[in-house]
Amino acid sequence: MAKRKVDTENRGFQTRWESEYMFTKVAGKPVCLLCGESVAVLKEYNLRRHYETKHADKNKNMDMEQRLQKAEELKRGLKSRQALFKKAKSQGQAAVKASFILAEEIAKSARPFTEGDFIKNCMIKVCDEVCPEKRQLFLNVSLSRNTIAERVDQLSINLKEQLVKKGKDFIAYSLAVDESTDISDIAQLSIFIRGVDSNLSVTEEFLALRPMHGTNTGHDLYEEVSRCVNEMELPWEKLVGLTTDGAPAMCGHRSGLVAKIREKMQEENATGELTAYHCIIHQEALCGKALKMEHVMSIITRTVNFIRAKGLNHRQFKAFLTELETEHGDLPYHTEVRWLSQGKVLQRCFELREEICLFLDSKGKDTTQLRDEMFLCEMAFLCDITSHLNAINLQLQGRDRVISDMYSTVKAFKTKLTLWETQMRKENLSHFPSCQTMKEKLSTSAFPSTQLADKIGMLAADFRRRFADFEAQKSRLELLGNPFAVDVESSPPNLQMELIDLQCNDALRAKYAAVGAAEFARFLPGTMPQLRIQAAQTLSMFGSTYLCEQLFSLMNLNKTSHRSRLTAEHLHSILRISSAQSLTPNIDELVEKMGHHQVSPSTSNK
Repeated sequence: MAKRKVDTENRGFQTRWESEYMFTKVAGKPVCLLCGESVAVLKEYNLRRHYETKHADKNKNMDMEQRLQKAEELKRGLKSRQALFKKAKSQGQAAVKASFILAEEIAKSARPFTEGDFIKNCMIKVCDEVCPEKRQLFLNVSLSRNTIAERVDQLSINLKEQLVKKGKDFIAYSLAVDESTDISDIAQLSIFIRGVDSNLSVTEEFLALRPMHGTNTGHDLYEEVSRCVNEMELPWEKLVGLTTDGAPAMCGHRSGLVAKIREKMQEENATGELTAYHCIIHQEALCGKALKMEHVMSIITRTVNFIRAKGLNHRQFKAFLTELETEHGDLPYHTEVRWLSQGKVLQRCFELREEICLFLDSKGKDTTQLRDEMFLCEMAFLCDITSHLNAINLQLQGRDRVISDMYSTVKAFKTKLTLWETQMRKENLSHFPSCQTMKEKLSTSAFPSTQLADKIGMLAADFRRRFADFEAQKSRLELLGNPFAVDVESSPPNLQMELIDLQCNDALRAKYAAVGAAEFARFLPGTMPQLRIQAAQTLSMFGSTYLCEQLFSLMNLNKTSHRSRLTAEHLHSILRISSAQSLTPNIDELVEKMGHHQVSPSTSNK
């Protein structure tokens, strides 16, 4: 015989039971108004038995009207207690949510976890002046060091869970990997991921920061990267590209990170070929060394250091410039690792060349080299060409950069170099304003245009050599950049039919003109699956390790000499929060997971 199910018997609560048995219905269950107990099964017999057993003596002298009045009073009291409980619950959740919000802001602003106590003290003082009746609500917000650390870890875990969930939809992804050293001399491996889903939407996020306590060989780097990919549950066959800083441990042919990952992909029977790139921005910076003008830069650096290194010289030089009423009031430092600083130093030194010589003369320093016309011409040229190199460097920086656009920028610069070389040989200095200034001021010797044109030729040759791997991918990059201009016959056979359909579609051509290359890929119809896969693979590629370098700057802001004991786990959590772009922590979900946690005043004041 089948077991009876109470919830299928359609038993309803009758209003008369409120006065007869002092029961009311709460959340589908009968609850006694006198003692607060609930009865499991909604049957009149059960309610009557409960009332007669426990409360019959209390109300035996009441008539029906009195019983109705008492039932209403008890119901009002119950509702009041429920409202109070809901309010307390709501206030507790608000306090927890506030602590999450402030923890996120503390992490993003690179503040220490102890900053929470300072913020709370400020909040309490403001509250005492503005709304003293709300003081307890502010006291309930826990912002102790341990609480902030815990909240930061929870926010980071939530972001990682979101990224793992997004990763399941990736049809192609690439990695950017770089290495640096923190304040404690610990090597840190930064890994970013750029994935594309079936809708051709791009997700570019921080994957991990791994401390390398021992050696950092290609095998060690591979172990860490492999662990990250496996933790993300990403299939190796969907890995398209790997962009590194070009170090031997990264790019070694036999035991480098790239070689190890290619071996792993072969083991996993991945059909695609891994495309490895040396960071475009890094290569562009290295190209500048092809000019071989270190002798010019060394003289300038020595001069700047003489002025800036000693406090007295620096103060006197600034006073000297103020006295002469020059446009600039000081000289900047040049740091080798800050690539853009060289251009700023050169520009300022060239503009203040006469004032610098006068100041050095007053100090009894030899200024023969600084006054030499050939040196000044080389300095002017280096100033102009470095300015051009800095301009392209800035163009290549930034988040969400599409590799085809970066390739177009480099290709345009190579074309400019060819033009500049031709013009320099003809002494056309239209694009070299500092050189133009020097040419007009030369007294006897002619401007060394041929020598400087050779320098531009050397720079152009180094660009061609360093960016040869991008030239090898030219057809692939142009397919995303402008699919309507691609030669169908020279394209891979699996793309030819779809390319013809695309190039003959006027509506898609108009859409391409309206939205541009980067956005157009998302409008490719489902009837062109091969083109969509090709676009996804190209969109997923990193052109540089800019994000890794940016993360190292954030790392240095957080892990300072005052916070050198910051644990690897906390540093990792902070960087995940502060570097997140397309993902935001789901704080409401985190508050819900905490089981409607209420913060008591006694614990919040500890």
